[in-house]
Amino acid sequence: MSDCPCGSGLSFEACCGPIIAGAPAPTAEALMRSRYTAYARHAFEHLERSLSAAQRKDYSADDAKRWSEQSEWLGLSILHTEKGGPADTEGLVRFSARFKSDGQEHEHLETALFSREGGNWVYTGQQPEVGHTVRRETPKIGRNDPCPCGSGKKYKKCCGAA
Repeated sequence: MSDCPCGSGLSFEACCGPIIAGAPAPTAEALMRSRYTAYARHAFEHLERSLSAAQRKDYSADDAKRWSEQSEWLGLSILHTEKGGPADTEGLVRFSARFKSDGQEHEHLETALFSREGGNWVYTGQQPEVGHTVRRETPKIGRNDPCPCGSGKKYKKCCGAA
């Protein structure tokens, strides 16, 4: 028996192993832990299976596999949970996943959202970070500038019209 990569202190067989094998996760946190462990153990089927139907539309098994295999998984910390218990229908798990890629250590901070589909917990997305600055990579288009779509109209009369 080996320690579970999720950091619960339990063995893999008593923690994330059954969930990765297909057993339903009892809580949103348990699903979050199993998803981290799936990256660490390269269990790609579980990663896709534990996504909501909407999230599966954008899922790339190749990208998940590449990230999983090219990273050394260093640890998971659960920072906060809201709801997500056995009787709840939605939950939130704030976590920190540490990994090493290309010789550099990284930390992935996320507030993950979970809900139930068909009675089972699934990952539905993430909550936007509060106070996260968005940096514009291109110059802002002025209202009176030519529209970037190439119509020849001013931006305010074309794509910028409210």
